[in-house]
Amino acid sequence: MAISPRLLKGAIVSVDPNTGIPMGTINLQYNPDEITRSLKPQSVGDEPDRTEILRLKGPPIETIKCSVEIDATDQLALGDANTLAHGIQPQLAALELLVYPSSATLVANEVLSLVGTIEILPMESALTLFVWSKTRVTPVRITDLEVTEEAFDPQLNPIRAKVSLGMRVLNINDVGFLTPAGALYMVYQVQKEALAALSA
Repeated sequence: MAISPRLLKGAIVSVDPNTGIPMGTINLQYNPDEITRSLKPQSVGDEPDRTEILRLKGPPIETIKCSVEIDATDQLALGDANTLAHGIQPQLAALELLVYPSSATLVANEVLSLVGTIEILPMESALTLFVWSKTRVTPVRITDLEVTEEAFDPQLNPIRAKVSLGMRVLNINDVGFLTPAGALYMVYQVQKEALAALSA
């Protein structure tokens, strides 16, 4: 009997930005049918002179767009208690929280403002990784997240949705070399260089 290969699932991973330790993983229920990537070179200037024409300020600005489908049909058929009670709201909440500061941080900043702290630093989110195969693990910042809820249960919990994700790859110009995100970006670029060498 032939054994079919195991299908790898894409994922979005939250990582502590200071330690690089994973904090949570959102496995994609279905892999997107397509991913759109855009690379904008970081040239020296809009109209560089002849001596500068081939110079780059750093890695290109890379953006990734994809659409993720979430469907509760299988879980409802199995009688999963969480899905029966909430539909796909837990999965949607996990994705949406990638662009929220934590409630604890919001409360802490409010307390600091009430006690007269002069300057409060902007709130920091977890580092987000987009995992798409073993050679494409990229640190990203979510730039756009659009949720289209398509079907509902009798309690109006969403049971099917499409989530459009826009992401910007964080390169070493954004995060520096001496950070977990910088190390992950360098692995990503080195793997790309190794793959390019195979095409020769």
